Amino acid sequence: MAGLLPAIAADLDVGIPAAGQLVTVFALTLAVAAPALSWLLSPLDRRKALQLALVVFVLGNVATALSPNYPIALSARILTALGAATITASASSAAVAIAPEERRGRAMALVIGGLTLSTALGMPLGTLIGSVDWRLTLWAVAGLGVVAAAGISVSLPKVSLPVMSLTARLAPLRRPRVLTILGATLLVMAGHYAVYTYIGAMTAEATTGSFPQALTMILFAWGVGVLAGNFLSGYLVDKLPALAVALAALVSGTVLLAISPLTVGHLIIATVWAAVWGATDGMASVVQQHRLVMIAPASAPLLFGLNSSAIYVGVAAGGVLGGLSQTWLPITLLGLPAAVLALLATTVTFAQGRAGDQAQSPAYVPGPARGHRPGQPGRSGRRVRRT
Repeated sequence: MAGLLPAIAADLDVGIPAAGQLVTVFALTLAVAAPALSWLLSPLDRRKALQLALVVFVLGNVATALSPNYPIALSARILTALGAATITASASSAAVAIAPEERRGRAMALVIGGLTLSTALGMPLGTLIGSVDWRLTLWAVAGLGVVAAAGISVSLPKVSLPVMSLTARLAPLRRPRVLTILGATLLVMAGHYAVYTYIGAMTAEATTGSFPQALTMILFAWGVGVLAGNFLSGYLVDKLPALAVALAALVSGTVLLAISPLTVGHLIIATVWAAVWGATDGMASVVQQHRLVMIAPASAPLLFGLNSSAIYVGVAAGGVLGGLSQTWLPITLLGLPAAVLALLATTVTFAQGRAGDQAQSPAYVPGPARGHRPGQPGRSGRRVRRT
């Protein structure tokens, strides 16, 4: 929607700031609704949950496309967000349930990679379609939702999750590790989006006087970097401790945000920086979800919903921080307060990790390693016993 705001504002006879609230209300609704709907729909098999979510998502986009005035458009965006709130969590939990344990990271990376690719391509394509009529973009999105629903109905088998009581599903929220991971996700996303929200203005010196698509090139490089980071982290967390991957992504992101003032004034350097920075952003999402699901696989829908909330609250907080920071910093220096948040996320993650990120939780206790009998030494040399 971001690239369509001027056209929407003119058509609905409101100012651009008011049109921008269509984006804000969508993000806030998604942040609030994601964990609640993920829990409410957890008794459904994942195929039904995704079908229901996509139907609501399609109806919301159709209602937006048909909106005759601003209040109805705003209401339609809330409806759309209610559908979108369930899609990522349901898809991620389905991927975890289907994939073998040793490929869970890559399965989640594939799901999040689809979300990332749609984000990287959605803005330029939506803006291109919307240059004819902004409503056509919403019709196009609704059409893609229909295609997705058909694909889910045909190709995804029934994926049922373990039956658990509400108390059992909420039990992970009493664990400090879960809250720490969610807090770190919120902080790092706030840092990244304090910069990304204003990336056009930050790179104005690099893009002014260059070719017309210079900003699009920077944004596309960022999107490609995020996609690469998704898949790289998905592979790494299946091979290495998730804490190590998380710390590598957070430290790299902190450094790249801190040096942003040195890079945003030159087009080629800014493009390379955006791609590498995007990779650190993409790594964080996958590895944090992987760490959550390893704590309590049976509560995956709720945890993924909460992680989505942390992401979107971070995105909203980052936009606010970036806007406020401009009252006392030049816009080219937004990377400095953003780096402080990323550093704080790194510190929190490291402190929590010292308690043992690889410790098994009571909610997830595997049996003996394949090929070993109870009481016989496992691969680590320790004796394996049933619990």
